[in-house]
Amino acid sequence: MLKKLLICCILLNLSMITLTEAETKLIPLKDFFRNPEKARYQVSPDGAWLAYMSPYENRMNIFVQKIGTTEAKRITSETARDIGGYFWKGNNHILYIKDFGGDENFHLFRASIDGKETKDLTPYEKVRVEIVDDLEDFDDEALIGMNKRNPEVFDVYHLQISTGKLDMVAENPGNISSWLTDHNGKIRVATTTDGTNTSILYRPTEAEAFKTILTTSYKETVTPLFFTFDNKYIYASSNLGRDKQAIVRFDIEKGKEMDVMFEHPEVDVDGLQYSHKRKVPTVITYERAKLERVYLDDQTKAIFKRLEKDLGKYQVHITSMNKNEDKFLVRTFSDRSLGAYYFYDKTNDQLTKLNEVSPWLNENDLSEMTPVSYVSRDGETIQGYLTLPLGKPAKNLPVVINPHGGPWARDSWGFNPEVQFLANRGYAVLQMNFRGSTGYGRKWWVSSFKKWGQEMQNDISDGVAWLIKEGIADPKKVAIYGGSYGGYATLAGITFTPDLYACAVDYVGVSNLFTFLKTIPPYWKPYLEMMYDMVGSPEKDSLMLQAYSPVFHVDKIKCPLFIAQGAKDPRVNKDESDQVVEALKKRGINVEYMVKDNEGHGFHNEENRFDFYGAMEKFLGKYLN
Repeated sequence: MLKKLLICCILLNLSMITLTEAETKLIPLKDFFRNPEKARYQVSPDGAWLAYMSPYENRMNIFVQKIGTTEAKRITSETARDIGGYFWKGNNHILYIKDFGGDENFHLFRASIDGKETKDLTPYEKVRVEIVDDLEDFDDEALIGMNKRNPEVFDVYHLQISTGKLDMVAENPGNISSWLTDHNGKIRVATTTDGTNTSILYRPTEAEAFKTILTTSYKETVTPLFFTFDNKYIYASSNLGRDKQAIVRFDIEKGKEMDVMFEHPEVDVDGLQYSHKRKVPTVITYERAKLERVYLDDQTKAIFKRLEKDLGKYQVHITSMNKNEDKFLVRTFSDRSLGAYYFYDKTNDQLTKLNEVSPWLNENDLSEMTPVSYVSRDGETIQGYLTLPLGKPAKNLPVVINPHGGPWARDSWGFNPEVQFLANRGYAVLQMNFRGSTGYGRKWWVSSFKKWGQEMQNDISDGVAWLIKEGIADPKKVAIYGGSYGGYATLAGITFTPDLYACAVDYVGVSNLFTFLKTIPPYWKPYLEMMYDMVGSPEKDSLMLQAYSPVFHVDKIKCPLFIAQGAKDPRVNKDESDQVVEALKKRGINVEYMVKDNEGHGFHNEENRFDFYGAMEKFLGKYLN
């Protein structure tokens, strides 16, 4: 989201960097993309058990282990697809979600920690579940949202975990996009959209009707985070009257900001955490080149400082804690390491390493991700990251340009297996937060509206020009690769600037803005007018959408193209890729095309990742080396 500091010394010396004189070690492809050994640790509410995910039959499943023992028990046996996520529910059950072949219609399952039983708690076809409130103080209850009654909107249901009994507690009138509970688990705030305007609704109790307390354009953001601990006000991330989002206290009854807790002049601030036990806000997070923290609580600050004393070489994150908040799970990582998990017992100040996430990868064989910036043709500063192949000078290198998806998302510093894989194969990789990337304020975000293929694409092209000017890139060996919106940017790059790239890889990318807007998931439809405003209206902006839909300009493509697509993709329909392939075939041009029938928006099954990146490696090697 955020606007980064200009690192002048890096830019002045970048073309002269040599990371190491050592020979580059060629790392097996599977080591970058195989499932982790153990990951996603969580501690039980009573602090007696650990849960984690680990491969079983090449799929990530859930295991539990009594703290202080070495014996673990697998409690799920999913073989079709990785489990999407999980959390403890009381001390005896774990709830987890999974979809079917990548359709993103997630179901919620219950698993007992003795491994004797799993149960689908939402066994409904073409229905997606969302967690509204896990009700951590109530072991047998949760609030979930489902689009069971109407595929376009989510109603709220009270779920009894032990029996699976569901009772609707809030019916969506058709325009509510999110719900917020107070600290007693009562639904008291909702946000609505009419497509272009957003309203916040409030009620003092569940027995009373909601009232609209604030309406803004969707370009203004007041995001309720959680209630103050007296359940009277809320903490929110807000950009009312300012360009950057700030953490504020908000009078929910009056619809007004009370005071600003923290704001940053360069970037949005939207992260706020709190102690459930001590009932105090603890830490604010924001992101410039890397994640940064502002501590609001001395106890939390002391814990992080203690952890950083031993682990400060890496980014340190607390991922889970027990109810008593004296037992913590800690995750480390860096740009060159997926890091490790640690168990920290605050009572005896004991820090125990649990495991490395990817022990087969040696960080000394991997490349640094360096924050960089460059200036666009119209004078904007574009922040990004450059990763150079280890042991090679930053001169005349083959390059892979890697625009992120979204597009209203951002690239961040940290371990990226794709980037490290490409660098290990000898390519420099440039990632850029082109205009519209989130975190850099409202003006930067809005500047991307109806600019697909235009200024947004220019920002990417200008990154190529910068690399060439600095002498880093071999101008005859520049490829572009991206997924989702990054796939659109890939197709736009080789149609609108066909002389810039030697080859291209499009991964689940949009090709036709008309068909893309027609085939969105049903639960995106409440936002359709907003999407028309941000991307373009098929009626009012038809000429623009025609001009900047790559499928209508495939006759300009000069370079080899590889396309990968999931057959069940609910966001970027398979037809988006089919159209490009068909159009190229009509011109007598063969395009390399990989379709996986059991995947959706991106390849999640391990064997499919191996296939995709193996094919990409051969493709890039053929046309860049």
